[in-house]
Amino acid sequence: MKELKQRSTCPVSTSLDVLGDKWTLLILRDMVFAGKSTYGQFLQSEEKIATNVLADRLAALELQGILTKAVAEDKKSKFTYRLTKKGAETIPIIVELVLWGTKHLATVASPMLLEEIQANKEAAIEKFQRNARENSQA
Repeated sequence: MKELKQRSTCPVSTSLDVLGDKWTLLILRDMVFAGKSTYGQFLQSEEKIATNVLADRLAALELQGILTKAVAEDKKSKFTYRLTKKGAETIPIIVELVLWGTKHLATVASPMLLEEIQANKEAAIEKFQRNARENSQA
């Protein structure tokens, strides 16, 4: 995995250098909303990410300090991935993408998730960030 090559020093551009492809955001979505933490769980997502793309994105996220990788307790040949503090700080971005997508596009989102976010977005974000912190210590 190569070090990140920035196109410019613009904050939007540099953020997109790290988070700007759909697979990266879908991995983060699965970690935040579905509690996924293993390679096999990410492969089960309905978008059907290719194995080589998944491996590349997980390595890139680890390299950028957005997630950590550890040997699973139940099986030494399996790894678990957890959001770091830096990774948990992407949660407000992901929540905004959920809200924007459901407002402007034909989407299907969990009604309970939407209700929770729409009722109190800040509290929902804090809950997801707290869950990420707790999972990172597991």
